[in-house]
Amino acid sequence: MSEAAGMDRRGAWRAALACMVTLAVAMGLGRFAFTPALPLMLQEGKLDLQGGGLLASLNYLGYFVGALSCAAIHARASAMVRIGLASTAALLLGMGLLDSFGAWGVMRTAAGVMSAWTFVFASGWGLRRLAETSAPKLGGVIYAGPGVGILLAGVLGSASGRWGADGAWLAYGTAAVLLSALIWRVFDDGNHHDAPSQTTAPPAEGVQGQEAASDARWLVGLYALAGFGYIITATFLPVIARQALPGSPWPDLFWPLFGLAVIPGAIFGARLPLHWDNRLMLAGAYAMQAVGVLLSVAWPTVPGFALGSLLLGLPFTAITLFLVRDARRLRGNAAAGLIGLATASYGVGQIVGPLFAAPLAQRSGSFAVPLLVAAAALAMGALLFVMVWRRKQGRIAAR
Repeated sequence: MSEAAGMDRRGAWRAALACMVTLAVAMGLGRFAFTPALPLMLQEGKLDLQGGGLLASLNYLGYFVGALSCAAIHARASAMVRIGLASTAALLLGMGLLDSFGAWGVMRTAAGVMSAWTFVFASGWGLRRLAETSAPKLGGVIYAGPGVGILLAGVLGSASGRWGADGAWLAYGTAAVLLSALIWRVFDDGNHHDAPSQTTAPPAEGVQGQEAASDARWLVGLYALAGFGYIITATFLPVIARQALPGSPWPDLFWPLFGLAVIPGAIFGARLPLHWDNRLMLAGAYAMQAVGVLLSVAWPTVPGFALGSLLLGLPFTAITLFLVRDARRLRGNAAAGLIGLATASYGVGQIVGPLFAAPLAQRSGSFAVPLLVAAAALAMGALLFVMVWRRKQGRIAAR
């Protein structure tokens, strides 16, 4: 390997790992640390279940707004990443320092906005670096970041829980500060870091006509089912497990297990052949998550929750990757608008999930019905993706 190639390889890994840590902070901690913190806040009487559901939905509302606003932001990607990292750390620390539901609502909404901005701009920055260094397969490393952060949030929540919910939030914020400091210099505005890619790959043209428009509508609509289907478990998993396994030491470990499963799922998903049909891969991922959600109702034991967490986590970020690939199949290099619409649709599903589940669970004392509805939504999405694929195969055979 030449010296230049070696430097490119090291630069690719440096960029991929920096973006992985960035997504671990912004997504795993900034967005999903609420999941392991919620049981502590409930136990201390800081919240009831309905209030917890509202805070979760406000965070997802912030993500929805942040995702929609990205197209109007023209700042440098590296600057937006640094803003996101610093703001996420401050908002996490604020959750432990302030004791007001109104303040928590503002901070969880703002954390959602920051996580969307950071996800979009860090992804764009990192994927451009990988394209410039001819290392696109390292994209899986970047998208393992949310899993790393979720794993860290679960472990920190369990370890710091002895100091209560405030201690857990302060631990999350401290971790975010330390991790951000570790990678801060990588996102340097100097040299060519935010310059357009110099690669000369020909632009993708996408599919044309009514067929593409129909497929795009299906893609946007069915992505909402993914957001709704996973988010109830992703918001309330430790609470659900504690209800099913009172007195057990296991419930706090299922959430970090979910995060651990995301890591190999992201890396493996990025290495699947590009010629495989994205709709079939989305159908398989939805079906896997449907089984994972269903297991917490049908088999509410330690093995059942453990297997369910793995099945829910493995396709978590792979679903996003398959969606982006299919959007590029349909729209080519003009896919950003379609990806934005699909992300907004996913965000709507995430907002609705906790608002639907929390009041019902508080009245009934059980998450069984919301989880069954979520599993049914994911199963329906899987079947509809297969239906869309088969319809296309029929049109091809008829030509």
